[in-house]
Amino acid sequence: MIGRLNGIVAEKQPPLLVLEVGGVGYEVQMPMTSFYQMPAVGEQVIIHTHFVVREDAQLLYGFAQKIERELFRQIIKANGVGPKLGLAILSGLSAPEFVQIVVNGDANALVKLPGIGLKTAERLIIDLKDRLKNFTLTQQNELGDLSLPNEALGSTFVNAIDVEQDAIDALLALGYKQVQATKVVKRVKLPEMDSESLIKAALKSML
Repeated sequence: MIGRLNGIVAEKQPPLLVLEVGGVGYEVQMPMTSFYQMPAVGEQVIIHTHFVVREDAQLLYGFAQKIERELFRQIIKANGVGPKLGLAILSGLSAPEFVQIVVNGDANALVKLPGIGLKTAERLIIDLKDRLKNFTLTQQNELGDLSLPNEALGSTFVNAIDVEQDAIDALLALGYKQVQATKVVKRVKLPEMDSESLIKAALKSML
């Protein structure tokens, strides 16, 4: 089991991060709330990971904080919910927001996320409501507001060729449809935006 990686950021293509550790590049998929917190390419970072072994693949999922990883593990224990949907959930909602929605039983807030219909939302609430009560107020405070202010996002995509296409590709990877992703990115894009700030704005506009 790979539980933590300490290395240099080699590539950033949301929601994928390549982390170089001891000369080996690990491809790590991250929810956008964690991705926003990653430093620029060439800088060192520690991430907490969840390792999945399938017949056809070995996959690493990464998180800025250990408590985010624990919440992700609780989410994918729910009936019919896999890692991809778990990433989409924690990309569209911060961890404290998701915990509050589940505890309040607000299925309507969950159906705005890609891949979640009403039945899936209700199943998530049923499966997780009691378990997430273990996420105490202290733990939720530890999670805090996992989104970064816009000024903290500026230098992370200096090598991006097409900010708009980067944002669309990220939304597609998170489960949004091509037409929906393209429409919302074009609607919220401002000239000064980099890829991360554009993705962040697009995700917020769809909730």
